[in-house]
Amino acid sequence: MGWQMGSGLTGLGGLMVMQLLAQDQSSLRIVYPPVAHQTTAPQIFIIGTAPPQQVVTVNGQVISQRSPAGHFAPSIPLEYGENQLRIQAGTQTQILRITRPQPTPITGLTILEPARNLSRLPHEPICFAAQAPANSTLHVQISSQKLPLLPIPTPVQLPPNSAALTQTNQPEPNPISMFRGCTQFDQPGDYVRPQFQLTGPRQESQLAPGTVQILNPSQLRPVQVIRPLGGIARTGPSTDYARLTPLPPSTYAIVTGQTGDWFRLNYGAWINQSETQPLPSSSQTRSIIRSITSRQIPGWTEIRFPLEVPVPLAVDVGEKTFTLKLFNTTAQTDVIRLDADPVISRLDWQQTGPGEIVYRFQLHHQQQWGYRLRYEGTTLVLGLRHPPQLGPKAQPLVGMKILLDAGHGGPEDSGAIGPTGDPEKKFTLILAKLLETELRNRGATVIQTRTTDKDLDLPERIMAIEASEPTLALSLHYNALPDQGDALKTQGIGAFWYQAQSHSLAVFLEDYLATQLNRPRYGVFWNNLALTRPTVAPAVLLELGFMINPWEFEWIADETAQKQLAKTLADGIVAWLQRTQRS
Repeated sequence: MGWQMGSGLTGLGGLMVMQLLAQDQSSLRIVYPPVAHQTTAPQIFIIGTAPPQQVVTVNGQVISQRSPAGHFAPSIPLEYGENQLRIQAGTQTQILRITRPQPTPITGLTILEPARNLSRLPHEPICFAAQAPANSTLHVQISSQKLPLLPIPTPVQLPPNSAALTQTNQPEPNPISMFRGCTQFDQPGDYVRPQFQLTGPRQESQLAPGTVQILNPSQLRPVQVIRPLGGIARTGPSTDYARLTPLPPSTYAIVTGQTGDWFRLNYGAWINQSETQPLPSSSQTRSIIRSITSRQIPGWTEIRFPLEVPVPLAVDVGEKTFTLKLFNTTAQTDVIRLDADPVISRLDWQQTGPGEIVYRFQLHHQQQWGYRLRYEGTTLVLGLRHPPQLGPKAQPLVGMKILLDAGHGGPEDSGAIGPTGDPEKKFTLILAKLLETELRNRGATVIQTRTTDKDLDLPERIMAIEASEPTLALSLHYNALPDQGDALKTQGIGAFWYQAQSHSLAVFLEDYLATQLNRPRYGVFWNNLALTRPTVAPAVLLELGFMINPWEFEWIADETAQKQLAKTLADGIVAWLQRTQRS
């Protein structure tokens, strides 16, 4: 994967793409880190190779753990400041300079909230926060209010999400002192920028970067979602917050708050302002709903919800259930048509609160195969995919489409780099071609996102899945770690999923490959990756070994092992499909 799959992760692969050292014909080769590198991690691993008969040292210490081919990946502890690493093999020497920045002590005032302009409703809490030395006194002056900010206990800080991938996701001591206080305003209006005043051993006054506005509830702005792939709804006002069900293009909603470029919509989700356009202030944003109908089209059952306006929605997929929630909607429903159906056994619905309706589809099968949502005018169309049917024993995949995505590609995206300097993109393409042959031999129609070493961005790969509507989609990768990982100890098969319909496939393939190939297990992860987010089919991203592990890289690069992996993976796909027929 190289840690570049749209989830915000960064690490070895991304660094190596731009910083891979020029290769020469010397027998000692260091591919990571670059000669000059900066990291906040307390250690760094050195990825490289040398002839196995040569002794390799780092600052005079022998690298004892090397693969049969001579590859190595020791982790070296780092001090704060510049660390010089001298790597020697025979008569050859390379010197690396690794800088680990010293943490900056808190000596003055740093304003945290409001860091951007914000708008809220009357009587809604408005909070202010700052970092300051622990023995300080801090207050905020806003309009006629003088609000004291009190120190709050913050004994720990949470690690980044990527820490779950290196088994280092425990909270750590937090040395930073934080001050916080909240108030509220009763009257709509624009308030002056808050002024923070620090007293104590150090005295300082700063205006907040952001202003405060209190909205008039009778003059709230309606907006419409315009992003073609759907508006990205989140739990908070930045990309750091988790994704919610995307909002189909044309969705109407009311803005009830704003933080910087982020709108809070009246059902609670946040969306970036750039993904919307304003509507006339008189626009209707609430709807009633009456009759509901369904129909079957090739491969899908479509349920149509006629509405007065396109309202926000949310989806929840459970075991043998599919739940659709409509917001800003009130039922006047007396009639629903739903005939005998290959997917749906029953539809139940309930007005669960003012302006909120829940539709719960009871399903025939535990495994779900995909869904899609769109607005046709003001009618919401929900499609639920029919299960595939296995072909004859000799060609069980006849009639099925399988999409293969060979990870990375092109001059700007090499992915992770192995000890020899060979890039991940080379091996994912080799595997994709071998796997295509195996799947075609079993009767499948195979779609490849790339068949050559070319640039292919994430939206193109996602659109390939959405447009082709395959039976299932696999994104093929080999793995790496951020600097704090252990390249010697970390190895094995990993599988990543996001949509509930993909969970069973991820668990099954990770277990099947590890068992049949006698490979270590890296694990199964729910992960917000671009190529696990499509909804039209089960979509799984596979990490099939670690490029940076000296021993596992030899397996990755071996032609016989590559062919065995492709055959076993094709067998695993068939075995999983056979199991779903029995559930």
